[in-house]
Amino acid sequence: MNVFLYLLLGLVTGIFSGLIGIGGAIIIIPSLVLLFGLSQHTAQGTTLALMVPPIGLLAAWTYYKQGFIDFKIAGLICLGFFFGGLVGAKFATEIPDDILRKIFGVILLASSLRMIFYK
Repeated sequence: MNVFLYLLLGLVTGIFSGLIGIGGAIIIIPSLVLLFGLSQHTAQGTTLALMVPPIGLLAAWTYYKQGFIDFKIAGLICLGFFFGGLVGAKFATEIPDDILRKIFGVILLASSLRMIFYK
């Protein structure tokens, strides 16, 4: 397991979350599937587990009962996400609204296309 890459994923996701207000799952789930090779179920369950405090408890419990959560990965990403959110928010306050909106749209589109056409 590459601890550094999981922490980096959390940090980058936190930055984008703070920057454009997107939910972490838009970046974390595709990254865990496409870059780290986790199954879609495990990626979703692990992402829910890292968001448990305060959300996702019941959904994460459901995934946990089925064996679809890796708590070590969830904890590492959560740590990076915590600090990344602060960095992203600091940058976002300096970016004009129209530019921020365009960045948000491009990230959503790129993520969607990659998930739809990934083999």
